[in-house]
Order: sequence, then structure tokens, then C-alpha cells
Amino acid sequence: MHQRAVRNLAKLETTQARMTRLFDAAAGGKNNFQSDKDMVRHFEQAAPVVTTAARAVLEFLSRVIRHLAAHEGVDQFMIIGSGVPSGLPPGRRLHDLARQASPSSAVRTVYVENNPMVVTMAQATIEPFSDLVRVVDGDAHEIDEMLGDRVVQTFLDWDRPIAVLLLSAQSLDDEEYAHYVIKRLRHTAPAGSFLALAHTTFDAVPQELLPAVRDMLAMTLPRLAIRTKEEVEALLDGLDLVDPGLVWVPEWHAGDPAPGDDAACADQPAASGNYGAVAHIP
Repeated sequence: MHQRAVRNLAKLETTQARMTRLFDAAAGGKNNFQSDKDMVRHFEQAAPVVTTAARAVLEFLSRVIRHLAAHEGVDQFMIIGSGVPSGLPPGRRLHDLARQASPSSAVRTVYVENNPMVVTMAQATIEPFSDLVRVVDGDAHEIDEMLGDRVVQTFLDWDRPIAVLLLSAQSLDDEEYAHYVIKRLRHTAPAGSFLALAHTTFDAVPQELLPAVRDMLAMTLPRLAIRTKEEVEALLDGLDLVDPGLVWVPEWHAGDPAPGDDAACADQPAASGNYGAVAHIP
């Protein structure tokens, strides 16, 4: 076991729910604790679409990766804050989809996670079986340190296009810093790279329910930034968005499902509660 994984295990918090583990629990994964499962059930009682919405986000990621690998020639991926979903069967994990869709036989993927359990379990269950995947302990809240990580710098070739998938933007509750993170990513990535973003929103929540939903979130997941479509568009300002632009995640390339997708929230895209977009970095 890597030394970093040992250090992460020592910091492990099991009694309070964490965002990446919540996503994993909602999507049917195993890299979570009872506190995370209890929180998912709590959310389901208030809004019985949480698990379906989690699957919709995961399917969005799958379609983005397959599109960029198959149609844009990308063979390097950095996935930030996905939770390294453990509910996917062998052969359908995100790095598997990239390899299957790409004409290259050497697609490289770096997962960046700040949750000790996610990092430890992913390193133990993925890295020993693949020379083309690495799991890094990093945090978008420390974007300069994350981009300077030795593995991030040496495992990926920063002279060629890279696809950066940011799934933790809602954890960046300081608006100025959130814009700085996007700026750092777009300026660090080589020309021809892509930046994908998924972001939680309350835009589809009925006005009469908003106060209760906000109160519940403040008690369970404080300091989570829930942005409107206009605010998410502002984060991507100046970037060239791949069609169909910024949309509900089930609407992004809905006609190109990945194997095993169940078209979560396809009949009610807004029920996903998340916007998604892919931007080209010139």
C-alpha cells in the first residue's frame, strides 16, 4: 500500500457523510459508510430522485469520456472529484470506457480525490491491476498544489491535449476562488484540451420548496455552492462549448449512451438537478 494511502487512512472520518461518498452511495457503490447511506435515505425522503440523479451524472461522465476519446482523439484524462464510482462493474468504469472508445492502446487516466476512503480503496483496487491509471490525493480547494503533484505532472504528458473533468465545482463556495480554479485549469491544460463540468443547481426546485431544501442542505452538507445556470455559464465564460452547450446532464449527447446506461432522468432532465457542459480549450 502506498504511503499516501496509509496517511489518508489515518485521517478517515466515518461518522459524518461526505460528498464524494454520498455520490458513490447514491449510485449504488461500495466506497461509503453507513452515515453516507443514511444521508442518501434522508434526501430520498425529501426528494425521491436522488439516486436517479446520481446515475444521471455518472452517465453524463461516461458519455463525455466516450465522446472525447472516440471523436476528439483525447487519450489522457484527469477526473477531479468523481468519487471513482465503485458501483460500476469491471469493464464499465470511467477509465475502462476511455480505453474502449479510444483508438489508442495507451489511454492514461488520473483520478484526483480528497476523500481518504475513496483514495485508499481506489489505489488498492485499481492501481495494482493497471499501469495506465493513477489515483492522487488532491483537492480543487488547493488547485496549485494539486496541479503541481508529482504524479499529475509526470504521469500525464502536458505537451499534448488532456481532458479535465471537474465534478467538485459545487464544493468551491467562494465565487472568486471558483473562477480562479477554472482559470488555472484552462491555462494549465495544453492547447486542444477539453474541460468538462457538472454542477448541482436548484433551478428546477419549486419555489415553495426552496427554503426547506436549502435548510436541509445547510444542516447536512454545509458550504456547498448551488449555482444557477447563469452562474455556471459565468464560470465557463470565454470558453468554446461543445454542442449542445450547457444543458441538463441527461440532455448532453443523449443519443450516444454508454453500454449499460439506463437513461436516468431522460424523461425529466431537470430532475437530475445538475447542469453539464464540455468546453474546448484553444
